[in-house]
Amino acid sequence: MSESDLLPGQNLAHLLPPSWKTEVSRWYAEDTPSFDWAGFVVGEEEQEAILWGKSGGVLAGVPFFDEVFKQAECTVEWLLPEGSVIPPNTKTKVAIVRGKARQLLLAERVGLNTLARCSGIASVSRRFRDLARAEGWKGVVAGTRKTTPGFRLIEKYGMMVGGVDPHRHDLSSMVMLKDNHIWATGSITQAIKSVRRVAGFSLLVNVECQNYEEANEAISAGANIVMLDNLLGEELHGAAKRLKEEWKGKREFLIETSGGIVEGGLKARLGPDIDILSTSAVHQSCPHVDFSLKIQPRQKQ
Repeated sequence: MSESDLLPGQNLAHLLPPSWKTEVSRWYAEDTPSFDWAGFVVGEEEQEAILWGKSGGVLAGVPFFDEVFKQAECTVEWLLPEGSVIPPNTKTKVAIVRGKARQLLLAERVGLNTLARCSGIASVSRRFRDLARAEGWKGVVAGTRKTTPGFRLIEKYGMMVGGVDPHRHDLSSMVMLKDNHIWATGSITQAIKSVRRVAGFSLLVNVECQNYEEANEAISAGANIVMLDNLLGEELHGAAKRLKEEWKGKREFLIETSGGIVEGGLKARLGPDIDILSTSAVHQSCPHVDFSLKIQPRQKQ
């Protein structure tokens, strides 16, 4: 869900857990573990800095940027709302940041790095979503759990601002039985039976399947989602169609396609029997959006 999909009064920042702000303190501890030598030079005169967007993309990461500068006792005035598209090949004024000179510069790199990464993910996510919509596909484009350790919350947030589904957030938020789980257990049916005994009715069970036969077994055993992993072309769409037809009126389930999906190969995975398309391409190795923060030059006396 992107900002354009929200109802009046709704804000994606309201999804964030109370504990997230402690992450900012850890970022500061990493970036300035001892003395701030350069900060000593500029002192504490009140200054104003402009946040410039220097490459095209979707603005995302506003609450994190705000908190970085809040902990540095600075204020941020946004000139563009989160989810806005920054035009390419221009220098766009995005926000005004005010505070003491050394505090502005203390927070500068931490804030910019976070904003650049989150906005990059939102930008690629938006492209994937728009490509799928342009094809008339009504399913869900989703990310994956292949996120950066310690930075998952920001990356998942960027996906949502961009308009794609963040998929499961961690191992506890949905049961996903992958090939290794099946091989270690012995069978799909046994794996589903075992996990249902402990996970109960409230968690969805998603099973990674290598072919139609495995998917059929998973549905029969009670899977809520079958992931047709790395299946392509007619093998993918034929299996999905057959599963939907054979189980129609008997059991409700979703079909997910995943595995090696990149922007250029997106359309080939879309189809009337595919409900979910999940890809790590919306958050792995995506280019950052370029931002800079510039203190306004002092008037010469």
